[in-house]
Amino acid sequence: MPPPGGTKPVTADYMEKVGLASGLATEEIIRILYYDCALFNGTTKRPVSRTLETHSQTTPLLHNLAQKDLFAVRRGVLKFRGYVLKKYHQPSSPPVDADFVPKFEQKGVDMRIGLDMATIAANRSVELIALMTNDTDCIPAMKLVRRAGIQVALLCVPGCKPTQELVAHADFRRSIVWP
Repeated sequence: MPPPGGTKPVTADYMEKVGLASGLATEEIIRILYYDCALFNGTTKRPVSRTLETHSQTTPLLHNLAQKDLFAVRRGVLKFRGYVLKKYHQPSSPPVDADFVPKFEQKGVDMRIGLDMATIAANRSVELIALMTNDTDCIPAMKLVRRAGIQVALLCVPGCKPTQELVAHADFRRSIVWP
């Protein structure tokens, strides 16, 4: 979630402000669960030359966010799914490695969200879950916690309109002002 204007990189301090802004003055924030995956680290074979390419990247945001009070970072994994041809490749020339970009897929994040929401519902440890997502894969977990008597607030940030499916399975929407 980029800050308004989207030009600055997101920092842990900024995400902490967003997380803390999601609670009302009358509510106690028990924990803020942040779901993401680290960048891909590994070796791939380029599609044309078959030479090896090493991807070595760090994710300081996730590490720094995990150090913040009230935050727990839940990490999925980023899987390499091959290379895809760039849209602007000239078909009249033979392809070269530079005509391709690696394709990655985030795995395990939705499952972690669902498991945490199911655990919260089973333990009845809170009265309300504030959820910031536009991913309809969260709907089964939203239904489960609502059936357990826990309210679901769908957090809405400026410029993001939640899907109607998500709205239908939330008890209410809560607008978050950018910190």
